[in-house]
Amino acid sequence: MNNSNFFSDLQGKINQALESGPAKDIERNVKAAMTQGFAKLDLVTREEFDIQAQVLAKTRAKLEALELRVVALEAGLNKDASAPRAAAADDTPHIITPPDLSKN
Repeated sequence: MNNSNFFSDLQGKINQALESGPAKDIERNVKAAMTQGFAKLDLVTREEFDIQAQVLAKTRAKLEALELRVVALEAGLNKDASAPRAAAADDTPHIITPPDLSKN
């Protein structure tokens, strides 16, 4: 039993020495310096980046759909403009006379 306590105590002292040693201090200082450096940069989180990527994808899809719609509308206008128009009786102006209300 004495050996078990000895090894537990030794392990605890080694861990304590590592945590309070210069390597741990260097790690803390590097982390603090990197955190300050990243704070100065205009960075976004991965979540924010993914959301903006989704917004961009939806916007591109809408733009492509609108471009196709414009092409179809322009084709329809060009087809209508190039088709010869036949003179119809409907092209003449109509004169509408109001009803005679004095007959009552």
